[in-house]
Amino acid sequence: MVYLFLADGFETVEALAPYDLMKRAGIDVKSVSIKKDKRVVSAQGVSVEADLAITAIKGTCPEMVVLPGGMPGASNLEQSEEVRECMQRTYSAGGWLAAICAAPYVLGVNGYLEGKEATCYPGFEDKLTGAKLSEKSVVCDGKIITAAGMGVALEFGLEIVRALKGLETVEQIKKSIIYTR
Repeated sequence: MVYLFLADGFETVEALAPYDLMKRAGIDVKSVSIKKDKRVVSAQGVSVEADLAITAIKGTCPEMVVLPGGMPGASNLEQSEEVRECMQRTYSAGGWLAAICAAPYVLGVNGYLEGKEATCYPGFEDKLTGAKLSEKSVVCDGKIITAAGMGVALEFGLEIVRALKGLETVEQIKKSIIYTR
C-alpha cells in the first residue's frame, strides 16, 4: 500500500501524474486527504476527491508515503501531525518516503535527509537539513526519493514505480505511454 497525501494547495500534476503511473503499474495506491473531508483543492484550483480521509488511516503503516509539492500544500503537509506520524511509522519499518518540488523540505525539517543526496524546487534548499544537495532532477538515496518539480513529475512517478516494482515494469509503462520512441 502507498499513501499519496493531499493537502489544500497541492501541485496538481505532481500528485496526479505519479498516482496515475502507480495505478498503471498495479501498485495499491490510495490518495489521502489530510482533512476529515475527502475533497481537496489544488494550488491551481482543481478540486479532487481523495480515496480516503486522514481518519481512515490512523495507526496504519504503508510501504511508501508520497508527498506532492505546491504551496501552501507542502506547508499544510508539514503541519499535519498525522502525516508526520505516518512518515515515522513507515520509515522506521523500512518503508519508503518520496517527495517532489517543495515537499522535500518536509523530509528535511523532520530529519529524514541527514547524509542523503536530495533535490527540491529552487529556494527550498536551506530546508533540506543535513542533505547533500543534488542538481539532478530526481534522486533516490536509500529509501528516500526526491524530485525538483512539476516538470519532472513523470520521472518522479517512474522512479517510485522502479523502487516498488522494478525496472521491467518501468520499461513496460514507458512503452505504453509513449514516453520515448
